[in-house]
Amino acid sequence: MSNYVLFRGNFIKSYILLKRYIVNTVAQIGTIYILFLLIFFGGQAVAGRSLNDSLGGIIVGFFLFTMTQIAFSSLAQTMTQEAQWGTLEQLYMTPFGIGRVITIQTVVNLLWSFVWGSLILVLMLVTTGETLIIDFVTVVPLGILTIASAIGLGFALGGLALLYKRISAAFQLMQFVFIGLLSAPVTDVPLAKFLPLSLGSYLLRQSMQNGTSLWNIDPTDLGILVGVAVVYTVVGYVAFTLCQRRARKLGVLGDY
Repeated sequence: MSNYVLFRGNFIKSYILLKRYIVNTVAQIGTIYILFLLIFFGGQAVAGRSLNDSLGGIIVGFFLFTMTQIAFSSLAQTMTQEAQWGTLEQLYMTPFGIGRVITIQTVVNLLWSFVWGSLILVLMLVTTGETLIIDFVTVVPLGILTIASAIGLGFALGGLALLYKRISAAFQLMQFVFIGLLSAPVTDVPLAKFLPLSLGSYLLRQSMQNGTSLWNIDPTDLGILVGVAVVYTVVGYVAFTLCQRRARKLGVLGDY
């Protein structure tokens, strides 16, 4: 019951912030959509009809990129905002404990990332006239496992935000890193399967473009995907814990 109360409180808080700053919320959605329009129409101008051969992959990749970017950056942004508002140290004084608070907040961020990703996906499909096969039984688990590795990186960056405060340049750099990971050739370079996002992106493309169901995916690939998700999430959480302990020791936890 306490976990439900914490989840409900974090979800309502996120909703209130999105509604209160509605102009900023709409601008964020608009920016992502405009970026896709530039890619789509710019690609048509350069490649012409040949773009249609890879359009489905582009849409799936952009859909996953949107969710990844939101889920990845939300934790560090939350830490920075709480420090700005002067409420960060209060999170450490709650009866829930900072670990549970951050974990529940991460789950909420993951849900919101699916909301934004789904909205952008609908806009992309309407704009391009492309059709994709969306099997929720396959797409949702693959999406969660894929984004989990990015969340692990978000934990690590959230820890760095507690120590070094302003790290917005690192967010911008990670956008290019994510693009590279999402487009990694896992079929040609098998070791790329062990990188965050790469294998999950490939499997999602197979599912949404070719209709491959969860039950027809190679069990080895599924095992690797689960292992990558768990390892990066655990390592990221450990890094966050070490950074927040260091910040408390230095007395800079609530500074900004």
